[in-house]
Formats: sequence, structure tokens, C-alpha cells
Amino acid sequence: MDPITAAALAALAGGLGGEAGRHVWQGLATLVRRPFRRGEGQEPAEVRGISSGEPELAALEQAPEDPARAQELATTLGVRAALDPEFRGLLEEWWQRAREVEPEGRVHNSISGGTQQQVFQGRDFSGLTFTVQRSSSPTD
Repeated sequence: MDPITAAALAALAGGLGGEAGRHVWQGLATLVRRPFRRGEGQEPAEVRGISSGEPELAALEQAPEDPARAQELATTLGVRAALDPEFRGLLEEWWQRAREVEPEGRVHNSISGGTQQQVFQGRDFSGLTFTVQRSSSPTD
């Protein structure tokens, strides 16, 4: 499993990705609240000294800009995944979905085919004035 980065957790906690990001974050919260299991098919069991991740998740939600809180959650998720195979599989699925979330409002510009004279690419242009000069053609 690719390690879950503290930066990605902080970004998701801070609202990255708009509605899709919130949905992914809720998925993590639901996953973290699942009972801890020591092995496949095992009954839920508390593991002394090992956090479920709930306190770290709540702490990061309160201060998503705090890199220490994000790192604590990332570390806790990694430890729990190492001890709980079922959690590890579900966390891997969650992480795959989380990596697909893009910042809200991200723009993908693409130009293909033909010959373009002047092209402006970007997002949220305002206060611009374009002066278009018509070139004379041989039939004018």
C-alpha cells in the first residue's frame, strides 16, 4: 500500500475537492469508526496502546492546517493497518478514491488539431479587453 500522506489528509480535512472531497473524508471517518480486529474474521477487540484513529481524525478536523495533527493521523492509520488486515484492505480502497479527488475548480485546458492563432488558457479571467483586428484577405 502506498503510504497515506499527511499533506493529503490535511488537504481533505480542509475541504479540498469540494463535495467529492467531503464525501471521501466522510468515508475515512466511517472507516476509522469500524471496530478494531486483529485478524480476518476475528471478533472486534480493543488493542491496548493502539489508537483507532478517531481522536486524531477529530483533532485534524478541528485544525486542518496543523501538519503535526495530519502526521499523527497518517501514522495512526499506518499502525492500525499493520495490525488489522481487514482495515488495511478497506483503507487501501479508500486511499485509491482519495487520490482521485482534485481541488475544486481545477481547470484542464487542452488544445488539439488545426492551427491556432491566439489562445488564452486559464481560469476566472476578469477585467480583460480583447481587441481583434481583422486581417485583410485576398478577396477583400
